[in-house]
Amino acid sequence: MDEARAREILAATGLPEADAALLALGENAVFAVGELVVKVGRDAELLPRAERELALAGWLEGAGIPAVRAAEPKPRVAEGHPVTLWHRLPEAVRPAEPRDLAPLLRRIHALPEPAGLTLPRRELLGGVERWLRLAGDAIDPADAAFLRERRDSFAPAAAALTPHLTPGPIHGDALPRNVHVGPEGPVLVDLETFSSDLREHDLVVLALSRDRYGLDPAAYDAFTEAYGWDVRAWEGCTVLRGARETASCAWVAQHAPTNPKALAEFERRVASLRDGDAEVRWYPF
Repeated sequence: MDEARAREILAATGLPEADAALLALGENAVFAVGELVVKVGRDAELLPRAERELALAGWLEGAGIPAVRAAEPKPRVAEGHPVTLWHRLPEAVRPAEPRDLAPLLRRIHALPEPAGLTLPRRELLGGVERWLRLAGDAIDPADAAFLRERRDSFAPAAAALTPHLTPGPIHGDALPRNVHVGPEGPVLVDLETFSSDLREHDLVVLALSRDRYGLDPAAYDAFTEAYGWDVRAWEGCTVLRGARETASCAWVAQHAPTNPKALAEFERRVASLRDGDAEVRWYPF
């Protein structure tokens, strides 16, 4: 789904597509439409996740967790695509930093399971097949086979880990980009990957950012100090890191058919994994 197709779907909901400004294009196309933020799902398979995300927003509101609030309690469906509506947040006062994320994670990691809502496991590798399928012929079949083999190796290893922290609700994609620092402080802005699993999943994300994406080590240290623990001290960190690298590489593949920069980055990431080089820098595209 490119921007033009996402706008067609947006228009089919009856919202004023001509006034919409594209904010992001990934698993969803995200638009600002007046006082709303509208998320258009890439395909019909994302409907259950959209429904869960809206339910989660209500649960987090009840628990007092600063997070985005839904403007409608159920998704709309337009031409088979789920469309969710959210209240737009006030302008950010500054960019979010890793240290802003740590207190939010501590609060989430202190929550019990939500009553009346079953959270899934963090299927970190669950999207690999769909992303590779969406990539189609745009990627080398040998690269797709390599990632499937990595997935099949890391999945049982991750399932066998002994956690250091008590398992329970997690964010699932704990990065500063998913935090908005408004006038009243940091707010979580992406609930799609909320799960119930090893809390370490949320902490490995920034450890990988430090190693692969150029996160300043000082910013990482500020994060671990604010959270109170460094996941790299846990013996399972390497396994979760490897699983996340596999998923992150496959995620890029879905953009390869329409984005040459995504294809180049995908090939770069696959090559680094094949070479076993944990220090090759990965980039956005």
